[in-house]
Amino acid sequence: MDDLKSLTPAQTIDISGQVCPHTLVSTKKALEKIESGEVLKVICNHQPAAEDTIPRYCEKLGLQIEAVKLEDKDCWELFIKKS
Repeated sequence: MDDLKSLTPAQTIDISGQVCPHTLVSTKKALEKIESGEVLKVICNHQPAAEDTIPRYCEKLGLQIEAVKLEDKDCWELFIKKS
């Protein structure tokens, strides 16, 4: 498994301020725009999306995901590698 946070993302989206289901919809749309093997970086401050909804969606599709909690900013950075 790659250390996803060390890879350069093909695209970064900031969905801070959004809540479910908008967080997942925005993430799905961004994933559609990147190529297989590329990484999407998602900045999110909605805990349910960062810790449950988006990771569960990625797991269902077999995508690699790595979440980093930024305590000082009260948000998460999610790194998703498209299969």
